[in-house]
Formats: sequence, structure tokens, C-alpha cells
Amino acid sequence: MDKNTVTGFLLIAVIIIAFGWCNRPSEEDVKAQQEQQARIRQEQKKAAEQKQKEAEQREANKSDSTALFFSALNGTASDVILKNDKLELTLSTKGGTPKKAVIKGFKDKDGNPDITLFSDSLKNKNGLPYHQLEFLLEGKEQNFSTQDFYFTPTEQTDSTVTMVAADGSRKIEMKYLLGKDYMVHFSFLATGMEGLFSTSTKTMNIEWHDMCKQQEKGHSFENYRSSLTYKEKGSGTDYLSETSDKKETIEEALDWVAFKNQFFSAVMIAKDEFSENAELRSTPWDKSTGYLKEYNASLKTTFDPKGKTATELEFYYGPNDFNLLKQVEKESTFEKDLKMERLVYLGWPLFRIINRWFTLYVFDWLTKWGLNMGIVLILITLLLKVITYPLVKKTYMNSAKMRVLKPKLEEATKQYDKPEDQMQKQQAMMQLYSQYGVSPLSGCLPMLIQMPIWIAMFNFVPNAIQLRGESFLWINDLSTYDPILQWSSDLWLIGDHLSLTCILFCVSNVLYTLMTMRQQRDQMVGQQASQMKVMQWMMFLMPVMFFFMFNNYSAGLNFYYFISLFCSAAIMFILRKTTNDDKLLAILEAKYKENKNKPKKTSGLAARLEAMQKQQQEMQRRREELERKKKGLK
Repeated sequence: MDKNTVTGFLLIAVIIIAFGWCNRPSEEDVKAQQEQQARIRQEQKKAAEQKQKEAEQREANKSDSTALFFSALNGTASDVILKNDKLELTLSTKGGTPKKAVIKGFKDKDGNPDITLFSDSLKNKNGLPYHQLEFLLEGKEQNFSTQDFYFTPTEQTDSTVTMVAADGSRKIEMKYLLGKDYMVHFSFLATGMEGLFSTSTKTMNIEWHDMCKQQEKGHSFENYRSSLTYKEKGSGTDYLSETSDKKETIEEALDWVAFKNQFFSAVMIAKDEFSENAELRSTPWDKSTGYLKEYNASLKTTFDPKGKTATELEFYYGPNDFNLLKQVEKESTFEKDLKMERLVYLGWPLFRIINRWFTLYVFDWLTKWGLNMGIVLILITLLLKVITYPLVKKTYMNSAKMRVLKPKLEEATKQYDKPEDQMQKQQAMMQLYSQYGVSPLSGCLPMLIQMPIWIAMFNFVPNAIQLRGESFLWINDLSTYDPILQWSSDLWLIGDHLSLTCILFCVSNVLYTLMTMRQQRDQMVGQQASQMKVMQWMMFLMPVMFFFMFNNYSAGLNFYYFISLFCSAAIMFILRKTTNDDKLLAILEAKYKENKNKPKKTSGLAARLEAMQKQQQEMQRRREELERKKKGLK
């Protein structure tokens, strides 16, 4: 490869490094998170105090409330369980809302057979439950919260229940219907309460709070892939910052809001949208807590105070599986384009297209054969190498042509050794390349074309739930790091472990760089070799930078990059062994004779260099003429 090709390679590396650094929390973010914890704890304390004041206020107003829902304000909390083969949802009669969700068939990081997505059985040090869903109704004289009422379960089966809080003709009904997998249909209806609300009441408030539990081994890696995500009505999805304490008021109406982990999500979907100005907040938590983030959503949706039309919502408590999420729309009764598959992040638009219409189809097809996930990654790598082989071969053959022409170029340009002659030397080289039918820039484009594949896989592999818990060779879990060595406290830039697949990836990168450097030396002309030393050091520095970036990344991603580089090195080695330099030089000589007899008009880079040289010569001529005039005046 020539200088231009190496420049292209370095640009690719810079893009990869920049992309990687942009997709991980910076040191400032980490420091900011730590500084936020004190403020967050203070805010939580204030929230707890406010909660206590509200409870005291409700007790003070209890004499008024008893006239409305005397029987519903007293009772004993008990659990109601809805379950199927995939989900177990626990409702509390105190408040009538979900308190625990268990997703079946997925082991947690401690080896338990099922994932507990959330539970209100735990409380933080401020006394607030780690999960709470509350429906609020604004009355003329007082507000009503479902958390104040004890509900009575009726019409109960394994998949359905109606929670009722009643006092005489006044009644609140909340119906739950658990589908065949992870979807829950919900309706809220208040009857006999029309006189308690003003004529302008058309909405109900929803307060949703959850502590996002760490489900995977790597806290920082999972934390960065967990976010409070939402979908705007008639538009796409968006999310709050994964690395900082972020509070936003969303001006547009929303179709759904999701409290998302890396591989699992709790999603609330509104039939009639969540009204404008929803308040959302995501707060990162420290690694030592065992939690990733604290999520809060203050929402509003339609409410009929006359009790004729129920407020309808749907909940999804399940895995972030692309194909499964696409099926959610078919199970939903709201007939909306929910786009919930966007919870599986596939990258920016170009990379999302590659993953959506190529990687996913190939991955699903190979998975159906029952192959080990490590084998699937190897086969995907090999398939991509076969597809890009023509481009790789074109890159190599162009470098080989420049290598066999090196003696001729050195002979033809040896008179241009002075620094001021470098433009002429470059022009002479480009002229010779043109005559031999060689394009020095042809090696860059194929390499740039391969870049989107690398970045697409960078987004696909860490978000593929199929890799979760899958072992291969020494790797226990392809979705997280594979430690060869661990220690108790975090080290700057490294963390608390060394990942073996990351080391293999970086070592293979060094070896591949050595092969590339050798190929470059074989085609460098004159002073180019010395000029390339700085760039060579930069290329050797990249694997070191990659180590600090990828040590916390999933073993599956590092393994893919390791196999990809190994295949690239093998292809380069085979091409080198199968290329006959004498035959290649003979072909180039024939091309040279053909072009000499039928000279082409200079174009492209050679033409630009020629124009630049003429311009430089003209400027030099004018300077010399000006100097002569000055001397004549003196």
C-alpha cells in the first residue's frame, strides 16, 4: 500500500476510535456521575420528606375521604399473580398495580433461572420503593391516588383479574389481561364519581418510578446500553442520555415510554397517547449499588370522568428481541405503528440498514440450524469476508503493482531528491503510474467500503440477546467480557479485569499491522519510507487504544474482530504467496507499451498535480522577476 492507502487506513482507524470513544462514557461523565450522587441522594431525601408530608396530608383529609371510599381506605395488602409460560406478573391489592415482574427462561447474573425485571419488595435508604406505578385523579376538592386504596380482586384466572375499589355506587375498576407471552392489556374505569371532578377534567396523571437493576456482569457496559426510551406520536424513537443525570420535558405527544435495560425492558403503551409535556428523568447509579439507573416518568393520558369510556394502556415486560418486538404490534389492540423493535439499537441509519436487511437475516438463518453462537459469529465473519473479497483483492493487487514498479519509479525519480523538487517528483510518479495503468488511490475506496460493516457489527453484537448466556470455548457468556484476570477495585481506563478476547483482538491487530507495514515498505519510493515512520507509530499505537476501549466490551464483539483480523491476515498471506511478480510486471509493461502508443489525456490526481506544479512554477517565475526588478531599482 502507498501513502494514500495508509492515509485511508488511518482515517478508518480514526473513525473507529472516535466512534468507540463517542459510544462510551468519558472521564468527565464518570466524574459528573459521581458528583451527581450526593445531589441525587439529597433530592431523594427531599422527595421522601415530601412523600411523608403528602401521606400526613392524606391522613389529615381522611375524614373527607372516608365519605367517599371508606371501605377502600382500609385493608391488608396481598398479592395477585398472573402468569403464563414466559411471564409472571405480581399485582398488589394495595394500589392495584404491578409490584413485581419475572421474565422466565433467562438466567440472571447470579445464576438464578429467571430474571426479576423489577420488584417493590426492596426500598432505598429514603424509604421509597424501588418500583411504583401510581394513577392520580384530580378532583374538585381533593385528589385521588390509587396507592391510597385497597382493591378487591374479582373475576380472577391465571391470566386475568379485575381489581375493584368501591364504596356504594362509587367504583374504580382496573382490569388486567395477560397475553400469550409478555404483553398485558390494561383498562381503567371510574364510575359513579362524575360529581367529584370538574367539567374540565379530561386526563389522568400517571407517576411511574423504577430502579433499573443490573442484570449483566459488566456494569458500565450494560449501563451505557440502558436508557429511558420513548416514541413520539407519528415519529421515531428517542432516549435520554445514558451517562448523565438527565431530565427532559417532551413537548410532543408520546405513544410509549420504556424503562430499558441492555436486554430487557418495561414498556407502557397508551391507546390515546400520552399528552404533551411529559416529564422524564434518568439518573445513573454507582456500580456499588447493583443498580444502573433510576427512571421516573410523569405522564398524562385521556380519562372519562363520566365512566363511559375506559382508559386503556398496554404493558410489555420482556426481552429486547428484534423479531419478538416486531410481533408486539400484531398483539396490540391499539392498531399503531409502535416501532418497538427500535429498543434493539442497530446503529445510525446507514449501519441500521446493514444490520436490519443483512446481518439480522443471516444471523436468524444460521441460528435456526441450532449452531453454537460462537460458530454463528465465525460463519458471519467468513460470509462477510467472501462478500468483500473482490474489494480486498483489488486493494492488494494495486499494492502489488506498486511494489513491482518500485525499481522503475526509483530510477525515474532519482533526480528529484531535493525538498524543493518533491512536487515534480510526485508528478513524475503519478505520470508513470498512469502510463502503467496503476491508480495509487484505488486501495483506499475498498477499505472505506468495508468500514460500515465493522461499525454495523459494533452495534449489532452487543445488542443481540441471542448471545446472552451463550458459551463458546473458554468464553462463559458471549454478551459480556471474559476475564482472564480480575481484582477488587477499578483501575483507570482498565476497570477491574483483563478480557482475554480483547487481548487476542489487540494482539491480532498488532500482527496485522506488522504485515501491513511490511507491504508498505516494499512499495515506498525514495524519502517516502522515512516520512511514513510517524504514521507507522500511530498504527502501532491503535491496538493499545483499542485495548482500553474494548476491555469492558462483550466477548462476542472482541471475538468477531479477532476472527475478522485473522481472516484478513490469512487472505493477505495467501494473495502474497499466489501472486507472481514477474507475470504481473509483464502485464504492466504491456499496458505501458499500449499507453505509450496511444497516450491518454492526463486526468484525476495526476492532472491536479500537474496543474499545481505549473501554478507553483508560475509563482516562482513571478517572484524571481520581482526580485530582478527590485535589484534594478537599487
